[in-house]
Parts: sequence; C-alpha cells; structure tokens
Amino acid sequence: MGARISSEKAAIAEAKELTELEKKEGTEFPGSDYRSDNHKEWMSTLELGRIKVRDVLWPGTHDSATDKIGIYGVSRPFAQCQSLSIYKQLCQGVRVFDIRVESTGRVCHGILKSYKADTVIASLKKFLSETKSEVVILEVRTEFGYDDPPEYDKWLVDQIGADNLVTHDANVFDKTLEEILPKRVICIWKPRKTAAPSPGSLLFSSAFLKDNWTDTDLPLAKFNANMKHLGEHPANKDRKYFYRVENTCTPQVTSAILCVYPVTNRIRPRARLFISQAYKKGLGDHLQILSQDFVDDDDLIDACIGVTKSRQSS
Repeated sequence: MGARISSEKAAIAEAKELTELEKKEGTEFPGSDYRSDNHKEWMSTLELGRIKVRDVLWPGTHDSATDKIGIYGVSRPFAQCQSLSIYKQLCQGVRVFDIRVESTGRVCHGILKSYKADTVIASLKKFLSETKSEVVILEVRTEFGYDDPPEYDKWLVDQIGADNLVTHDANVFDKTLEEILPKRVICIWKPRKTAAPSPGSLLFSSAFLKDNWTDTDLPLAKFNANMKHLGEHPANKDRKYFYRVENTCTPQVTSAILCVYPVTNRIRPRARLFISQAYKKGLGDHLQILSQDFVDDDDLIDACIGVTKSRQSS
C-alpha cells in the first residue's frame, strides 16, 4: 500500500510541474490560434496541391477502437482508451487510428475484447463516402500474445477496397495530398508472424510507422521521454516513415489508480504544451503524428490543423 501511495504522490507532483511549466512558458506555436469550424472535413480546407504528406501534423488516437471494450462498469474502465466510436472520431477530425486485433479478427486491448474489426472498416467506409479529400492512416496490428488472423492482409484489401488504398511506396511522403487522391487510406498492417506487406502492394509494412513507447503513469516522465525520443529521429523531410508521439499515461501494477481515464488525464491536456515546447527546442519540424486517449473535444485536432496550415504557408 505504501508503494502505491508514493506512486500517486509522485504522479500528482509531476502533474503540478507540467502545470507550472505551462503557466511559465505558455502554449504558443505556429497556428496555435486556429480553430476549425469543420472538423469532419478539415483536410479539404488545406492547399491540397501544396501540402505534402510528410508535412501534415496528423491527429491520432491510441487504442482507437476501445469504446466498447470489455464489460461496461466492470472491466471496461481498465482498458478503455476512447469513449467515441471510430466514426465519431473521424467526424471529430482524427486521422490516425491504432487498431489491435486478436486471432479471430476481434478488436482487443490485452486480454479484453470488443467488436469485430468489420465495425471499424464499415465506419471508415461510411466516412469516406461522405467526404472527398480526407486521408486516413489506419494502423492494424496483431495484439501481443495472439496469432495473426488468417490471410488478414487479403481481408483488409478486400474490405477497405483497392480503390481506397494508397500503394505501398516510400515516396508517398514527398507527394502532395492532391497527388495521392482519390485514394484515401494509408493502411499499415503489422502482423506478428506472417509476412509483412511488400513494396507495390496495397498495404504498408510496420517500417513506415515508428514510435518509442514509454510505459509509465508519470506525466512529466512521459512528456520528457516523448521529447527526447522526438529529437532522436530525423526531421520529417529527412525520413521515409511516419513518427508518432503518444501523449498518454498508462496505469501500472504499482499504481494506486488502475483505471485508464484518471491516469491518462494527467497528461492528456498537455498536447499544446508539448507542441509549443517542441518548437522552442527546434523540433517542430519533427512533429508528424500526435496521438492521445479520449479525444472527446476539439483541442488536439485544432492544434494539429493549425500547425499543418502554418506549414503549407511556410
């Protein structure tokens, strides 16, 4: 019990340090004043023939399809990272999704399971049918501890549709959004044992999306680790992969609090602070994907749109 209390005190102290940092240095960055009036179709407001894939600051979600994970009021609070459905996240402006599946194709988070991935694809296709210029990065991976669903690469292509899928090509980062349209989905398939997608196919391999996961419930530790790792990767223009920063905290077995929301909420409001500090440290042009839990408001989305719009005019 003593260790749990000490852990909680440390988390509270770190959250206060981030609050003080924000008060002292602010949250200004290029485009920080921007507020969208059309989150569902925000990419259509970009200069599509000018902004390159690499220069978008893509807003994303962590464990994206966990809105119905486990059993409501019983196991769900320990694994739920999103309260909105995939379709509602898309309409909110989210453009990068982290989908984890088990061997039968059900969405899962560790041992807890949810609906079939068919629900994710149906939501995506509904959204695509309602919009014209929105591009989505869909990462689908086999969760740790499970076998790959059989022939899942073929299933993904069949379900999403060849007409929607951007071809596996390292040069995609140098293309403008207009150049990849009318294709709208960059799908990254990360199996555990079966062969990875190859160049020229309709799925991208895991080499095209990288991150550095820091598993902690301490918000300042996570904030600093994210900044450190961001600086260890080349600037967007100098690399041929997406790099993701995850603005999240994770309950630990030693934590006094084991539910996701109160723990991740220690860092969730600090996305703008992170962007601001990245620019102050000369790392603004390294930012490319910023993901978090519980994207229930417009703040992360507007911040990412603002940065993206500032980049198209620079």
